[in-house]
Amino acid sequence: MSEFTDVTVVREANIYFDGKVTSRMVLFADGAQKTLGIMLPGDYEFGTDDKEIMEILEGSLDVLLPGETSWQSIERGQSFEVPAQAKFKLKVKSVTDYCCSYLK
Repeated sequence: MSEFTDVTVVREANIYFDGKVTSRMVLFADGAQKTLGIMLPGDYEFGTDDKEIMEILEGSLDVLLPGETSWQSIERGQSFEVPAQAKFKLKVKSVTDYCCSYLK
């Protein structure tokens, strides 16, 4: 979907890696949560509490998912899934706009 309706957006940003990664939380009436954010080029490692689906809206990156030994290239229009309670690594190649969905 290209837009969300009837949602609450948390005003304060989540800021990581000295401002190189930022996002805003979007809360849905049914309890679902997503973040919308921007990542600048760089190497990052994230940890998850919940299962996540990360959709790349613009840009490109490589991802190393938990338990994998090869990096996957992901670009605009693609997504990847991360299990709950896991860590994953990103090599962001260009400014990347993303939407992350948290699945409980």
